[in-house]
Amino acid sequence: MTLLGIPVGKIIVWLIVGALAGTFTGMLLTRSKEGYGRWTNLGIGLVGALIGGGLFHVLGIDLKLGDIKVTIQDLISAFIGSLIFMIAIAIFRRSRRQKTE
Repeated sequence: MTLLGIPVGKIIVWLIVGALAGTFTGMLLTRSKEGYGRWTNLGIGLVGALIGGGLFHVLGIDLKLGDIKVTIQDLISAFIGSLIFMIAIAIFRRSRRQKTE
């Protein structure tokens, strides 16, 4: 079974790995052990995993890091996707703030 040409199993892996990537992203951006909080980190990671996994799929990026079910590539793409998501949120907030001033 596929969704937009991507196997559903791969999407599930992205979501699981996304939870971990969101925690790393939250810790990096807030410079604290808690990041943005458990549920926010999870949400950031899940969205980031979908963004990063989709981006790597579309661009044909394969880091050749292994064929196990959850790969380092999955973690890296989820982390990159989480960063992209947080940058997009920051840009959106900044543009909204400038419009109200």
